[in-house]
Parts: sequence; structure tokens; C-alpha cells
Amino acid sequence: MFAPRRGQALARAAGCSVAAAAASATRTTTTSRMALPAISVASQQCTRAFSATTAQNSKLGRTPISIPPNVELTIGEPIIKKDPTTYLRVPRRTISVQGPLGQLQLTMPPFVHLEHDANSRRLSLSVENRQLAQQREMWGTMWALINRHIIGVSEGHTAVLRLVGIGYRATVEERPELETYPGQKFVVLKLGFNHPVEMGVPKGISASTPQPTRVLLEGIDREELMTFAASIRRWRRPEPYKGKGIFVNEETIKLKQKKIK
Repeated sequence: MFAPRRGQALARAAGCSVAAAAASATRTTTTSRMALPAISVASQQCTRAFSATTAQNSKLGRTPISIPPNVELTIGEPIIKKDPTTYLRVPRRTISVQGPLGQLQLTMPPFVHLEHDANSRRLSLSVENRQLAQQREMWGTMWALINRHIIGVSEGHTAVLRLVGIGYRATVEERPELETYPGQKFVVLKLGFNHPVEMGVPKGISASTPQPTRVLLEGIDREELMTFAASIRRWRRPEPYKGKGIFVNEETIKLKQKKIK
């Protein structure tokens, strides 16, 4: 047992320590409550987007297209058409390119704007919002399509098919009983089957065989030209073991080693 006076002193000390601990806890809670908003504000200020780079302009789209003297380019008025993807009725503009070899037309998206300078014979393309990826992509794509049409009607496009294989031959003949339009030619291929392969040449494309293993295709629309070339190539795709098949233009294939059992 402690003395009365000593016990009273210990009780006062214990009370003071409890009060001090309670006061410090209160101050800590208040400080944390005051610091939370500041931390949250700082975290909000530190947040940033995934990419900090700015949207770049299309290198092709911002380059003006030169129009040759023998090519005429006409920009039509906007026409309301239904979009095949979204089924929305949007205004679209059609470009007509006419040259010594023929005429081609191209439909432009509504967000692509055209500036045709007839004096300097230049065509400039721009888009409404360069921040959108779709518009930046179509910016360069439409530039390439217009330039391809201009080259097609002025100089023309060509595709050379090479037949590599023993006995592979090609000729261009007429098949009056199979033609779909007057004067249609047919590319007749001998590719190792028990029957010849006859491919009708689409309208607007001319075919010739300067060599028995070469087929030369010429036309003004490069899309149709390469589609027909791909349909011929489909009969004998290049294989990687012997290197045989039908090659289009500068197409090559890397040969593999033979499988040894």
C-alpha cells in the first residue's frame, strides 16, 4: 500500500497522461482530415492521359496533289446517301476524274474537304477534326485513292503475272459462247490440272501474253485490276518448298527445307 499523498500524486499524473493522449489523438485526427483533401487534389493534378503526344497530321493528306494538263477533275454537289455501316443518311460528294484513257468516279466521306485550285492545277485535302483517328486515317486514304485515279486515267496501271512451274502456260483467246459482253477475251491457263482454266477478262481491262509464262494486265482502275490478278493467282498460290505458283508483280517467297521423316 502506498501512502495517501503518494497515491494522490500518482492518480493526478495518470489523469494528466490520459488527457494528453486524448488531446494528441484529437489533433492527429484533425490533421489527417485536413490533409486528405490536399492529397486528393494533388493526386487529381498529377493524373495525366495515357499518351502525351499530340495528334500528327497525315503526311500524304497535307501534300497537294498535282493534276496533269490532260486530266480534268470535277467535284460534284453533296448528295444524301445511306451509309452502309451505320445506316444513317449522310451527305456525300462524288469526284469525277477524266483523262485520255477513260473516266473514274470516287465517293468522298462527309468530313473530308476539298480545295481545287484550277489555276495552279492542285488539289488539297483537309478534315474537320484532326484529333479523331478515323478522320486522320481516311485523310491519307482518300489522298492515295484520288492520286491513283489520276494516274490511272492519264498513264494506266499494269500487273504482270509470272507462271513458275513445269508445263505452266497461259494464252489469251476468245470464247464466243462464254462471253458476257461483246468482244470479251479469256485468259486460258494450263496449270497442271486435267482441264484448262478459263478466266473471263472484266470490262475495262485488257490482257496479253508477251511470253508463254507471262500475263500482262492493263487498266485504269487499279482496284479492279489487282482483284482480277488475285483471282488468277488463287488457282496456284506460290508454295514454299519448290517455289512453284503464280506470282504477281515483284512478289517473292522464301523457300523452306524439305521435311525429312
